[in-house]
Amino acid sequence: MLKAKILFVGPCESGKTVCANFLTKSSDIAKYNPTQGVRILEFENPYVTSNNKGTGYDSELWDCGGDPKFKSCWLALMKNSYGVVIVFNADIPSHLKETEMWYSCFVQQQFLQDTQCLLTAHHKQGSGSDKANPALAPPLNKLKLVHSNLKDDRKRSGWSS
Repeated sequence: MLKAKILFVGPCESGKTVCANFLTKSSDIAKYNPTQGVRILEFENPYVTSNNKGTGYDSELWDCGGDPKFKSCWLALMKNSYGVVIVFNADIPSHLKETEMWYSCFVQQQFLQDTQCLLTAHHKQGSGSDKANPALAPPLNKLKLVHSNLKDDRKRSGWSS
């Protein structure tokens, strides 16, 4: 079975935990509680095929705390990671600038390809903002960008690109 370690990084209160919980079908968190260090969520996808063989894969989503006080741990978190999802709150202008730092540390300095990075513009429930693409500076503007708006009711939740 294949194994992939994916890091969820980004500024504090950007929605990393909400997105990680949604993807792994973990329980929702009722109130905001900052992630301390890292939280590892595991799930299996048996439907992935390789060379016409149904091998499946195990994934580890590493929900990394966005507080800079954990910066000394980042190198250890990055070890053997396959990809990075940078989550930012699209409604907070300062998050765009911070996203550049996360990209530099977790993608460029680790020599990951841009295809191994996904930007997620998270819109918090009730924000009323649209899904217009934010003004991203180079090199962020060449990355794949998806919008998320995850509500309490999963049937109405969605991802779009």
